[in-house]
Amino acid sequence: MPGQNEGADAHHRGVRHEGSPRHRHLAPPVPGPAAGSATGPGAGPDTGPGAGAVTARSACGTLAEPELLLCPTCSAPLTADAHRDRDRALADGGTGRTDGGTEGAEGGTDRLLAALRASESRFRAAFCDAVIGMALIDAEDRIIEVNPAFATLIGRGVGDLVRTHLHEIIDPEGMPDRLFSELVHGERERFRVEKQLKHREGHTVWSKVTVSLIRDGAGEPLYTLALVEDITEQRRLGDRLEYQALHDPLTRLPNRASFFERLDAACLAPADGTGPTGASGERRVGVCYLDLDGFAAINEALGHHIGDQLLIAVATRLRHGFEGRDTHLVARMGGDEFAVLVTDSLGIAQLTELADRILEMLERPFDVAGHRLVITASVGVVERSVHETTPTDLVKDADATLYWSKADGRARWTLYDPDRGAHQLTRQLLATALRPALERGEFTIEYQPLVGLADGTVHGAEALVRWRHPRYGTLSPDRFIPLAEETGAIVPLGTWVLEESCRQARQWLAEFPETETFVSVNLAARQIWDSDIVADVARALERTGLPARLLQLEITESALLGPGGRPLQALQALADMGVRIAIDDFGTGYSNLAYLSRLPVHVLKLDGTFIEGFREPAPADRPGRPELGSRRSDADEQIVGAMVQLAHTLGLTVTAEGIESAAQAERLRLTGCDTAQGWYFARPGEAELVAAILREGRPALDGGSRRG
Repeated sequence: MPGQNEGADAHHRGVRHEGSPRHRHLAPPVPGPAAGSATGPGAGPDTGPGAGAVTARSACGTLAEPELLLCPTCSAPLTADAHRDRDRALADGGTGRTDGGTEGAEGGTDRLLAALRASESRFRAAFCDAVIGMALIDAEDRIIEVNPAFATLIGRGVGDLVRTHLHEIIDPEGMPDRLFSELVHGERERFRVEKQLKHREGHTVWSKVTVSLIRDGAGEPLYTLALVEDITEQRRLGDRLEYQALHDPLTRLPNRASFFERLDAACLAPADGTGPTGASGERRVGVCYLDLDGFAAINEALGHHIGDQLLIAVATRLRHGFEGRDTHLVARMGGDEFAVLVTDSLGIAQLTELADRILEMLERPFDVAGHRLVITASVGVVERSVHETTPTDLVKDADATLYWSKADGRARWTLYDPDRGAHQLTRQLLATALRPALERGEFTIEYQPLVGLADGTVHGAEALVRWRHPRYGTLSPDRFIPLAEETGAIVPLGTWVLEESCRQARQWLAEFPETETFVSVNLAARQIWDSDIVADVARALERTGLPARLLQLEITESALLGPGGRPLQALQALADMGVRIAIDDFGTGYSNLAYLSRLPVHVLKLDGTFIEGFREPAPADRPGRPELGSRRSDADEQIVGAMVQLAHTLGLTVTAEGIESAAQAERLRLTGCDTAQGWYFARPGEAELVAAILREGRPALDGGSRRG
């Protein structure tokens, strides 16, 4: 039968082989006309056993070298004994048997036929009993033979498939035309492909198909053999694993990986004119990045199982809100963060409208496990051309914009602002560089005199740290102190400022012992919480030799009166050491006056907002009906006067900040304010500025703004 040379590889028992390397895959030869053969008119068809064997062999082709006989099982050359048996069989069948030759010829032919039958049997067993589907296909892509495994795979009978065109079973779409063409033309031996088979009941069966070439005796392509393995379960498992890899297990929404996969594809796809584009013809993309406001409080109050159900409810509402939109992808990015990706954005207006819709979707209450929950969301909106961004930058900016929205009041959306983004980037760079800058010695301290309003002499100086940044120049404390508090760098920075200020005050004391000028150092609340501030101060005083009475520590009112007792205990210990304690920005925090009498403080520093009203002329200089500005000035003056009297009643002194003119200084003096600082007296400057004023005895009033 066709393809029988592809049978089992084992040698047939009883057939001898020789080790010649010249064997070829070829069927037994057809004998040529020999001397004395029956080729004339009297020769009739042979009916003996030898004739039948020759006829069966002749159907498989001819040999180029008829003297070489190959084993039908393994294609190895047979031995000389087999050659002689063959020759006798051919001679007896063509010219009449010679005496004594019948038994030898019949024996050789029987062995050869037995070998052929055994090879056929082994091939038939392997073909029919194989668990993998097998099909022999002719040059016209029609099935010649098929095994039961193949028929069972597609729900058909073996007889139904014979002469069936291959494309009626295997979907031709996606077939590797080039590889198949190379195969049938003998340029390739085999190829593999995964294809869907058409089952009789209508569904498809995924299979791995290996197509191999079978050649004829001359080595030319004859048939193709298809081996088909059912991989439907493997595909289903792969699909489940892929789904799990790209979807959030809680909400069933696409996850972060799926979001970035879709975003990457959108950014790489060129504008081909088939999808929406902006005015410039470029493809655009947009993201609404949202976070649930107050979700952590729900988790803490009701439990994480309620929080999970709320996340499922939010995801369901978002999914239903954008169903049927191929260009919109709703994904859970992690925690209580979600994102809506628009892969073919029409512009900023579309994205802001989308953000409004998201807020509207979520403002309706959620009924979760018997709880009626009201929740809002903050949304960051970014929209731009795909040529102006990368997926990473787009999500980074969307995330930053989301937190701007939270900082602006929550329950709103905020559009990305490049200028604000640049400012945020600068803050991040500064935050990262804080600790290395301290190690490199980039910080310095300037001092601003604290002047007594009664006598005009310098009583002390406030230490103000500056950052000499190599790129951004000199940075004032408001640019980096909040960052230092956020990152924790305020602790080592504050320790350095404390020791340097104490060392400088000790030098002033050595040069001007009669003045006893004190130094005032700002103390951050985190320094109290994250370090042993009492030990730090004691160490600084010991190392520098500065008396404790010449050190003043300033702490904000909100930090001092916040929850917990640790700040009060630390400040009490410092006060017991003899250190002066000042409440900075008094009047802007808790302002618990009843509590004030029990605090270990010595000085109240009034916030600069109370001094703004003192820039107006005094009431006596304003004849006629007072206007709104003058009424505010009168109110500020009354408030400051009341606070000064209260402080004096409690045994405290009062310091005012931001004095810019002689009129302000005089009006403050009339309220009873003790000391003041501002550009009217002197700008912050090097330590030598304070030393020069101490030598003169008092600052050059009205000329202080020209100093430094």
